[in-house]
Amino acid sequence: MAHARFDDRVAVVTGAGRGLGREYALLLARLGAKVVVNDPGGALTGEGDDAGPAQQVVDEITAAGGDAVASTESVATAVGGQAIIGAATRHYGRIDVLIHNAGIVRRAPLTEMTAEDFDAVLDVHLRGAFHVVRAAFPVMCQAGYGRVVLTSSIGGVYGNHAVANYAAAKAGITGLSNVVALEGAEHGVRCNVIVPAAVTRMAEGLDTSAYPPMGADLVAPVVGWLAHESCSITGEILTAIAGRVARIVVVESAGVYQPAWTVDAVGARIDEIRDISNPLVFPVVPDGHGAHIGHSFAMAKGTQ
Repeated sequence: MAHARFDDRVAVVTGAGRGLGREYALLLARLGAKVVVNDPGGALTGEGDDAGPAQQVVDEITAAGGDAVASTESVATAVGGQAIIGAATRHYGRIDVLIHNAGIVRRAPLTEMTAEDFDAVLDVHLRGAFHVVRAAFPVMCQAGYGRVVLTSSIGGVYGNHAVANYAAAKAGITGLSNVVALEGAEHGVRCNVIVPAAVTRMAEGLDTSAYPPMGADLVAPVVGWLAHESCSITGEILTAIAGRVARIVVVESAGVYQPAWTVDAVGARIDEIRDISNPLVFPVVPDGHGAHIGHSFAMAKGTQ
């Protein structure tokens, strides 16, 4: 069986100086990709900068015979996003793969979270995703090929305590990815979300003593497949945690139709409304939005 390779492909990995991003960059480089290693090198909370982490990963790649360049711009601004993608097109003349992994954490209960901390996290995770996607997407569409992998989290799917900013940003990633998948479909550009879990710098302060093995190496191959030309899906969410790889989907119940509703009627039928024993899944591509509306309209017309 042929082994997946990335020869002649150019990949940009944000937040690649440490943790998961570093593992992604090293894997793609080992498999032949030319890699832009992006990381401003700031603290976990986003303050400061240090060119060292990105350059260290580049040095590791080149020492092993690979090809990589460092980028220390921040994804948090549109100018930074353009510069990061520009590093790929300037050095290598193209961009085939974009993995947005950059992130910061500023924890606080909702009753204490400041607007500044909320915005700072959205700037890196969600707006950062838009900034790099906005710069890369037209180039990919023009080339007729692209693979985009955006990073959500368990917190973005299910929520968690003291991370309203992080959860909101990560939930927003899914909506952005869906639009990239829809608009990219006719241009050969596929976009999916990874929901990773690994013991990295973001786990600081957590008791991980009872965790099973949760290295970044258990996540990287999943991201590698999503970034590869053989990736056969788009508009989907995969999770990778402690060796388990699974798909996450949004489901709907079949639903209940009435020609008119009252507050009491909703309460009386809430068990039927919530019944997901026969769940509906509307794939993002080719038209989950339209399928959702079509199912609802069919019930209203009595044809469903």
